[in-house]
Amino acid sequence: MRRREVIGLLGGAAATLPLKVRAEQPMPVVGWLSIGSAEADNAFRLTALRQGLSETGYTEGHNVTIEYRWADGHYGRLPTLAADLVDHQVAVIVAPGVPMAFAAKAATSTIPIVFNQGADPVQSGLVASLNLPGGNITGVAVLTAELSGKRLDLVHELVPTAATIAALVNPTNPVTEPETNSLDEATRSLGLRSHILRASTPSEIDAAFGKLVELRAGALVVSGDPFFTNRREQIVTLAAHHAVPVIYAYRQYTAVGGLMSYGPDLADTYRLVGIYTGKILKGAKPVDLPVEQVTKVELVINLKTAKTLGLTIPLTLAGRADEVIE
Repeated sequence: MRRREVIGLLGGAAATLPLKVRAEQPMPVVGWLSIGSAEADNAFRLTALRQGLSETGYTEGHNVTIEYRWADGHYGRLPTLAADLVDHQVAVIVAPGVPMAFAAKAATSTIPIVFNQGADPVQSGLVASLNLPGGNITGVAVLTAELSGKRLDLVHELVPTAATIAALVNPTNPVTEPETNSLDEATRSLGLRSHILRASTPSEIDAAFGKLVELRAGALVVSGDPFFTNRREQIVTLAAHHAVPVIYAYRQYTAVGGLMSYGPDLADTYRLVGIYTGKILKGAKPVDLPVEQVTKVELVINLKTAKTLGLTIPLTLAGRADEVIE
């Protein structure tokens, strides 16, 4: 074989080798740590996450894999599930909620973590600052807990004769304390009586609505807790059964028959989480990604539910709605 031909063959082999090596490399793995279930998360959270990933060039099953860990409503399972994802050496852990983020943070100081939460991550101690989160964690912070007082104002505007308004919160969620403080301040300013109902299991949600009837509360404010969002159909059904006006944190409730919601576009926040996850897979460091703040909120009213409850939506309230479901 001539020397020129040998050089040509060697050059061709060198050119194709990197492609072959890249083809043999395993796909990066994203860990999903959720308080919910497969059924609940696939309804909108994971669809939005995959959309965000696709915007950065990643498609599940094609060039990225997702390892799912669901706690099925049991917050006590989160540390074990987080540790399992660490053992699997995932490239990124997505932690949708405050308890999930803290469980992931306790499990690893090296694997990047992307959170999505409805409380101030600086105040909760999750990050050092919004612009410089520090360590291996960053994500998306949405207005949820801070809006509890505004939700109470809105439901009071809809049902001004209600002297007693209850709130449904999850006592196992760290966001509960600032949320109840906001509600207490709002009820005092309006001269109303308030009752805090606590639930962290499906049966406790049933019991809370039974207590609501005993208290003769005229309306209910439901916390933006992820567990409640996963149980939204149960909560909306109970609200209809007991004919109680309820305001929720997200439009996912009004879409399944809830009366009214006031909060951020939750699906879009998960799209942003997907984008951040994709950026990290491409090499970005959490420390260099400022926490994304979502401040836009939307008021959604379900007119059909209002009519069923015998309520007339004031024109001043209907005029401020971003969406009216008929």
